[in-house]
Amino acid sequence: MENLKLKKHHKLVIAADGSAASGKTTGAKRISKKYGLKFLSSGLLYRFASYQILKYKPKNRISFLRKSFKKLNLNKLNMINLHSAKISEHTSIIAKEKKIRLVLKLFQKRFAKRFSKVCIEGRDIGTVILPKADIKFFFKCDLSTAAKRRFKELKKKNKKIKFQIVKKQLQIRNFRDLSRKNSPLLKSSDAVIVNTGKLRKIPDMMKKMSEIVEKKIRSKYGS
Repeated sequence: MENLKLKKHHKLVIAADGSAASGKTTGAKRISKKYGLKFLSSGLLYRFASYQILKYKPKNRISFLRKSFKKLNLNKLNMINLHSAKISEHTSIIAKEKKIRLVLKLFQKRFAKRFSKVCIEGRDIGTVILPKADIKFFFKCDLSTAAKRRFKELKKKNKKIKFQIVKKQLQIRNFRDLSRKNSPLLKSSDAVIVNTGKLRKIPDMMKKMSEIVEKKIRSKYGS
């Protein structure tokens, strides 16, 4: 069966949330490419904020970040190494700060308003950033599978990295995201669960996501 195509005048907004290494970035990127959506990773934004703070050590971090995000070129994010252990640790700390979250929240909301076809992935997209999204996906995965996935990814850059360390770091990160006071990781009541611990193969994950997307396109615009 041929994929449904979004037409120029169509609007589709997708929120993709989930814990670390749950497959949400892969799923969100692939579904964005398949249906021509503008993709944004909120996790990458927080990593960039962390990178900027660590690099420039500003006296007033909020004012500094406001200026940084006003002139941010998203294409340049992929040219910076934002996945070091130092940045990962620092990111999970600053992500708890309300004022920093507000700066990034504004950036994400502006991004969503700028385009009619959007997919944003993160941890509070369906609950805070895009509460009226057409589709909300919530990715979940058991810790062992997520750790193996992240370990394989990190080992390409660091041959000496240990699996147990990666697993522990994921556990700590997920605990922080679930327990933080400001915008914790929560499943929106109307979100569709994508369990990548069970749907381990990307085609299986994409099949489930595509079915939901095409059902929504049909309900909004007909076949």
